[in-house]
Amino acid sequence: MNRPTDPREDRGGASGGGASAPVLAIVSDLFFVARIRETARLAGVPIEFAKTPEQVATSLGRVPRLVLLDLTAGYDYELVFATLESARPPVLGFTTHALARQTQPWHPRCDRVVTKETLTQELPRLLKEGVTA
Repeated sequence: MNRPTDPREDRGGASGGGASAPVLAIVSDLFFVARIRETARLAGVPIEFAKTPEQVATSLGRVPRLVLLDLTAGYDYELVFATLESARPPVLGFTTHALARQTQPWHPRCDRVVTKETLTQELPRLLKEGVTA
């Protein structure tokens, strides 16, 4: 489940954070999983997916250079953010216009928050360059 899509990627060891470090996507929506996976493949960016705090913790051992977090999936976000705090990777949260108010409590814990529409439009750049606000 949280195996990188590119087995040739360099895990970077303790230094991590480089261009070959994986992007971690905490996403449950199968449409977005497929879209993110294909975009990452086309962009040559290694990506891992996680749905549980245990999978997130395992992926953090590979020092992801970016975390994509679906704020509409109904995860235990307090636990997700607590898990992410140990490694402090940049977090790009995404939501919908309709759920923006409902997800508002989690926005300050992200480096950037976008709508799913914006995520779709900017995904190739975000996967390659990360969160540059």
